[in-house]
Amino acid sequence: MEHARRERIALLVSLLAILVWGGYAPKADRLTWLLENLPVFIALPLLLATYRTFPFTPLAYALMWLFALVLIIGGHYSYAEVPPFNWLRDHFQLARNHYDRLGHLMQGIAPAIVAREILLRKTPLTHGGWLFFMVCSVTLAISASYEFIEWWTALLTGSAANAFLATQGDVWDTQWDMFLALCGAILSQLLFSRVHDKQLRGIDATLFLRKVQC
Repeated sequence: MEHARRERIALLVSLLAILVWGGYAPKADRLTWLLENLPVFIALPLLLATYRTFPFTPLAYALMWLFALVLIIGGHYSYAEVPPFNWLRDHFQLARNHYDRLGHLMQGIAPAIVAREILLRKTPLTHGGWLFFMVCSVTLAISASYEFIEWWTALLTGSAANAFLATQGDVWDTQWDMFLALCGAILSQLLFSRVHDKQLRGIDATLFLRKVQC
């Protein structure tokens, strides 16, 4: 229990430090920085508020941290101008900076494990095909909702949202974003389900002991 607590504190402190770096003189404009980091600003207080009543597994926290890192870096530079992916674009003569694709893949990988955990712990769903399908559906719904937010932001702010949209001239960008999120959800469940189940058994035992001690 103490080891898990130290891990969570380390993730929190490092995330706050990276967030400060991302917000200090971002290369992108301030509006883009705010929009890209909005999920972090919303999720972090919720996770802190529910830490004792609904602690997530170490895997879920680690993937959320990694997803937040991707968002913070994208907000600092703007998704179309992240330097390592500019180098990849130029070196391999690609049509665009693909950091945005990585961001939407992570938009499937991390939420899939979070959704899986909530469904297994808070609903009658058990392991099997229906769980896999529901996790993919929830993740795809989150991705589609984010596309709605991008659409509404573009309508409200006009050209000021170009960096936030990061379409880079691709007319199929929205479809690619949702497809990659779905791929991320499938990949996440295939790669991490066994580890996730093991950690879920451990967290269930910890919560039971906490209830007994109370």
